[in-house]
Amino acid sequence: MATRKRSRSTLVLLVRHGETPTTGKVLPGRAPGLHLSDRGRAQAERVAQRLAGMPVDAVLTSPLERTRETAEPTEARTGRAAVVDPGLLECDFGDWTGAELPRLSRLKAWSTVQRAPSTFRFPGGESFPEMQARMVGAVDRARAEHEGGVVVCFSHADPIKAALAHALGTHLDLFQRIVVSPCSVSAISYPPGQAPVVLTVNSTDEPLTGLRPS
Repeated sequence: MATRKRSRSTLVLLVRHGETPTTGKVLPGRAPGLHLSDRGRAQAERVAQRLAGMPVDAVLTSPLERTRETAEPTEARTGRAAVVDPGLLECDFGDWTGAELPRLSRLKAWSTVQRAPSTFRFPGGESFPEMQARMVGAVDRARAEHEGGVVVCFSHADPIKAALAHALGTHLDLFQRIVVSPCSVSAISYPPGQAPVVLTVNSTDEPLTGLRPS
């Protein structure tokens, strides 16, 4: 059994949390108390439905309420209790936490966030390279612990985009070109001894069983 597992790719599914009342309006960051909206809860149920038939080995989630709530239907459908991993946390936006996006977009620093994020640190918070290293580390731990299996990770838009950029071999300064919508699923396959393969990005509707042929 162990030999067969080592010969098989590890599949990591990266799921952004569902919509909240502030999605697209503010930069919520790590502030506590933000829960899914009714639409977000329906999106979370849809993710669980799309995973039907997928042999999930582990479910991991960021500690924040919106990700844990998004993971709940998948926990129920797969029978796998979610493990909280701080590595999957949203970026620490520091002093920008809770700020309205239209106001932030008028700041001179916003251009740096969009065009040269590798050079930017949020005031009182985290830099994008630190966020990427943390997120990639969490994915690496998950795939090492469940080698040859399927791992579902519930996280946030920027960390997921940074992990995808890393898997694609894309410079962090280009990661803002990747779109990760609420409750979308992105998939990375890790063949033993080979470079990762990005199978899908920002998938929001089709069944996911085809990512792991039986």
